[in-house]
Amino acid sequence: MLNRKNKLLLLKLLSLFSVVRGYNILIIVIAQYLASIYILSPNLPLRKVVFDFNLFLIVLSSAMVIAAGYIINNFYDAEKDLINKPRKTMLDRLVSQRFKLSTYFVLNFLAALVASYVSFKAVLFFSSYIFGIWIYSHKLKRIPFVGNFISATLAVAPFFVVFIYYKNFESVIFVHALFLFLVILARELIKDLENMAGDLAQNYKTIPILYGENTSKTIIGMLFLLTLIPSMLLIFKFDVGYMYGYFIACVVLLLLCLVLLLRSDSKKHYILLHNILKLIIIAGVFSILLINVDLVLNRIL
Repeated sequence: MLNRKNKLLLLKLLSLFSVVRGYNILIIVIAQYLASIYILSPNLPLRKVVFDFNLFLIVLSSAMVIAAGYIINNFYDAEKDLINKPRKTMLDRLVSQRFKLSTYFVLNFLAALVASYVSFKAVLFFSSYIFGIWIYSHKLKRIPFVGNFISATLAVAPFFVVFIYYKNFESVIFVHALFLFLVILARELIKDLENMAGDLAQNYKTIPILYGENTSKTIIGMLFLLTLIPSMLLIFKFDVGYMYGYFIACVVLLLLCLVLLLRSDSKKHYILLHNILKLIIIAGVFSILLINVDLVLNRIL
């Protein structure tokens, strides 16, 4: 049995894990490695990719910067989240704001330090990434559409740094990136529909608040249709192995989302759409394995 002190410590660790969204960071780390193995460096031996120390440092720096980003975002959104996510906010408040800010600065410092072992360019990238997250959380997220666009861009940045590391400029990489960017951007706009109560209370000028729900839904619907373009290209034009099945499923889900969007009129409907897009993103990470099912076995030696 845990005593009271140990229980409190466990709750605070759980709170910090909730603030930095550890589950999201784990998915991003897995995605960076799978993308490196299957998409960005398909001709390199598996061991050389998995045990590449520089790649490990890049992934580690990415994880720390993203964790710090969630902390600073949580700091600025504390009052809004109390309205939109009361249960999660109560858990997050078990850790003091002062401790969160201290952790934020420590994580960013360590990320830059780790990146310095890779190259000066890596330090510049992660320094820019840290600044981008801060300026987004502090200012840009309050600007309609610009905030959503920057948020989606920051979300794909961890894959951009790995892409630059391997210097792989094949067109299929850009199509994959476009698909991911459009899905994330649509998800960000749906989150604005979910969080209208908190945004209105905190004077956030989001698209649904300034121009109405119907305008916001029209933009999201257009993004769903635009996402069909890279999906079709990855199905019919590029060789993505068995992953074409994933993109076929995405086409079906995106069309379903479009129908649901047209019929949605409450927060629970927007949460459902949000979760479907989250499923598409998470499933996409593990579907990378379908590009070549035998690839790992063939590249072990």
